[in-house]
Amino acid sequence: MDELIQLSQGTLGEIPATVPVPRYDRKALRPGIVHIGLGNFHRAHQAWYTHRLMQMGLAQDWAIIGAGVRQGDSAMRDKLLAQDCLTTLIELDPAGKSAEVTGAMVDFLPVQQDNAALIARMAQPDIRIVSLTVTEGGYYMVPETGGLDTGHEDIRHDARHPASPRTAFGAMVAALRLRRAQGTGPFTCLSCDNLQGNGDILRRVVVGLARLSDPGLADWVEAQCSFPNSMVDCIVPSTGPREIALVRSFGIIDAAPVTHEKYRQWVIEDDFCAGRPDWGQAGAVFTCNVHPYETMKIRILNGGHQVICGAGELLGLDTIAATMAHDAIRAMFRKVACEEIAPHVPAVPGISALDYIDLIEARFANPDIHDTTRRVAFDGASRHAGFLLPSIRDGLAKGAPVQGLALVSALWARYCLGQRENGTRIEANDPLWPVLQTAAAAAHVHPAAWLEQVPIYHDVKDAPQFAEAFGRWYALLESRGVNAAIGDYVGQQAG
Repeated sequence: MDELIQLSQGTLGEIPATVPVPRYDRKALRPGIVHIGLGNFHRAHQAWYTHRLMQMGLAQDWAIIGAGVRQGDSAMRDKLLAQDCLTTLIELDPAGKSAEVTGAMVDFLPVQQDNAALIARMAQPDIRIVSLTVTEGGYYMVPETGGLDTGHEDIRHDARHPASPRTAFGAMVAALRLRRAQGTGPFTCLSCDNLQGNGDILRRVVVGLARLSDPGLADWVEAQCSFPNSMVDCIVPSTGPREIALVRSFGIIDAAPVTHEKYRQWVIEDDFCAGRPDWGQAGAVFTCNVHPYETMKIRILNGGHQVICGAGELLGLDTIAATMAHDAIRAMFRKVACEEIAPHVPAVPGISALDYIDLIEARFANPDIHDTTRRVAFDGASRHAGFLLPSIRDGLAKGAPVQGLALVSALWARYCLGQRENGTRIEANDPLWPVLQTAAAAAHVHPAAWLEQVPIYHDVKDAPQFAEAFGRWYALLESRGVNAAIGDYVGQQAG
């Protein structure tokens, strides 16, 4: 390998010729988007689509400014600013790895407790889209109603101190207040998180928070801003020493490279109040009906991740690919997906639910994607409620099988006890970890104690068919272990 090149704007001309770099003049780019929660997924997905347009000579006034509202976001900011906000994307295709340097992002705002810099920048008229990836559990929703949790400490703070909010949503409200006062006009609020109806949820949160301090502003936001629903899809592992070493194999020193699979999908409701890039020219799909795409992806891919990650963690399998190489877990995934999830998923143009399962199985099994079971299992309280509960509810309502989904819940409960079958400890991996551990321990004596976690299971706890199956699986996991329970399920006849 020749001398390694430290990634920066000034060294783009020295990057090996096998690695494409921005062909556009990044100094001439003009911002149009602020993205809050800027991590690996955003850089491999939305930022990539924008970069592609820029490579075509388009979207030169839609550059991205990164932002964060958590103190931990400062570390990412430091890394990216040190390399002029450039990112090396590495595509992990079993047929061969490739890399490219992307440059659609041009700045990263200071991370401040009162979000003053973020509010000021979103209030500027050149910002026409504010997008977010703040995780499924980051929307301050009341699970039973889907409304804003007005009792949460952060929301109460933002309602009392609207000019110095703690949350991303409070900062958006503060910026919109300034824009209304200045006559700047609204911006589009674009969620890129894995939530069914993510735009509708974001609308309820932003409008609901505004209403707590300024009902007139809330009415203005509801009437003037747009909140398109969207479906996002690309498997993007976390970055660690392995990825840092991998980018060096391409001749580049990058403190924050991103690896990703050779697959992306972005389906967006075409509802933008202040204009948008033509992401369709880069492969995104604009539609008036995102929900069937959301349902297929969230229930099969995101739900499928939850089907396998608990078993993988309990058996000490570090990656999603390793779980798919485990014959019993792979068979469980196919059985649950085909018999208990797919029957409740409508087809979308070009692909049926069963064909989509084949696609997801192949993507999960990609050995080059070092996506850890721990990452996928994180925040299971939000992910089980959002990704699996709808399939459980549909199955119960239609008298369809839910045995496998009950097993998945039992595996998750067993995981939350915090110990793998080999005796090693599972470190805390959920914002609600102490609560989950207490419920999992109580399930030793009274299995229904796990299902009595109302924010997760709601009315499902009262369904005898599901409760009985859960109790049976939990007891079998305790007495005979993961492989025996999965083998018992896989051996059952369909129906």
